[in-house]
Amino acid sequence: MAVAEGVEAIPSIVAPMRVEIFSDVVCPWCYIGKARFDRAVANLKAQGLEIDVEVVYSPYQLDPTAPIGVATPVLEAYSKKFGGLEKAQAILDHVTAIAAQEGITFNMDIALRANTLSSHRLLAHALAAYGPDTQAVLKQNIMSAYFTNGKDISSNSVLVECAVSAGMDADTASTVLTENLFAQEVANQISGATGNGITAVPTYVINDQWSVPGAQDTEMFERVLVRLAEKQQ
Repeated sequence: MAVAEGVEAIPSIVAPMRVEIFSDVVCPWCYIGKARFDRAVANLKAQGLEIDVEVVYSPYQLDPTAPIGVATPVLEAYSKKFGGLEKAQAILDHVTAIAAQEGITFNMDIALRANTLSSHRLLAHALAAYGPDTQAVLKQNIMSAYFTNGKDISSNSVLVECAVSAGMDADTASTVLTENLFAQEVANQISGATGNGITAVPTYVINDQWSVPGAQDTEMFERVLVRLAEKQQ
């Protein structure tokens, strides 16, 4: 490979890598982490690395006790959880500013906190029926609905809308939601995650061997992916 003078050659790395991301659709750091991780993969490919990454999203619930079918303004929910309105507002302002740096718009003044179980069931269906790429688009759509558009992501109609925008069949998505399909699969995955020591999200599990906790910076994700890909050669 010809390399311009003064430019370091970047080796090709062919390393099929499965990244299982445990996250919740109402977790701000999960959305921020998604943007950073996606950018890291894109950056490596733009640099000429042949890196094959399969990303799948697995469920985690920040608040499994949240009532189903009830949406609460996020500021109210955070006030109860973090000890008052002032502290809650400070937390929301902080994550909103960080998200903006990643090109994500958080409109937390209109966000509605709700139980996320239905979202996870639909994401499980997307992976099973359509594969990782469609699941990733659905994940993005649901997070955008919650963080940016102020929609109730526990609503079946909102979730079906997100599914259709991801290229999924509306009737099948509706059936998954109304008939409580994938409930046991999601419960088993959440239980398994807890049993394997995952107590916070996002957590990135690579090839079932390495765990990377938290919404790391894009540069850190790049270093981790290159290092682990090299180990597989």
